[in-house]
Amino acid sequence: MGRKSKRWYLQRKRDFYYKLAKKLQYRSRASFKLMQLNEKFNVIKPRKIILDLGCAPGGWMQVAREIVGDDGFVIGVDLQPVKPFGYDNVVAIKGDFTSEETLNKIRELIPNEEKKVDVVISDASPNISGYWDVDHARSIDLVTTALQIATEMLKERGNFVAKVFYGDMIDDYVKLVKKYFEKVYITKPQASRKESAEVYVIAKRYTGKKWEEKDNIKRERKKESDGELLIKKIKSMRNKEVQNTSDQ
Repeated sequence: MGRKSKRWYLQRKRDFYYKLAKKLQYRSRASFKLMQLNEKFNVIKPRKIILDLGCAPGGWMQVAREIVGDDGFVIGVDLQPVKPFGYDNVVAIKGDFTSEETLNKIRELIPNEEKKVDVVISDASPNISGYWDVDHARSIDLVTTALQIATEMLKERGNFVAKVFYGDMIDDYVKLVKKYFEKVYITKPQASRKESAEVYVIAKRYTGKKWEEKDNIKRERKKESDGELLIKKIKSMRNKEVQNTSDQ
């Protein structure tokens, strides 16, 4: 009975933000996550330039546009196409933000001579395998790429917001972020589902420090290494099952 009540509560919560997004014509319930994050940490301000990594279907871009107004600019990028918004100062690129080709397209769109943005945001998720160790590693890999891009794209004292799956690698990631930003926070907005492992890294005031070579990762999805991790995970689980059976 208790389990049923908990599932019912979680479903109610999901329905609340989903229905609210529909009612207010937001493209995603995730829009409310960015609203809540910005209300608490004030990372996005009017008239600023925003880069949204992994922007589809566009819920965060909508919120960013509402905050920056007519005098700001919002650029989004995603592997999936994003339906146009109808604003001259909101542009979405179809592409892989881990590739240099896509990053060069972004630079061309930034409306200033220095080709820098004020805020980099990312609600991107890796491809989910169903194996926690793999998914956590993929998430860390993806958010590290987002951080590297932020250090290249941000103006000094700019801000960074990114989703990451919580796990045993999170502390090392936070230490990495602290190398480049004055203030770093880990938070979970109310709009996030309680059962979700997602948390958000809020990094404020980029120091201007250049990305260090020792922090480099390849700007491509590690499909081969992910596959190897999956195989190891499956073999480990099978070995445990065999061991448990022999012990009985």
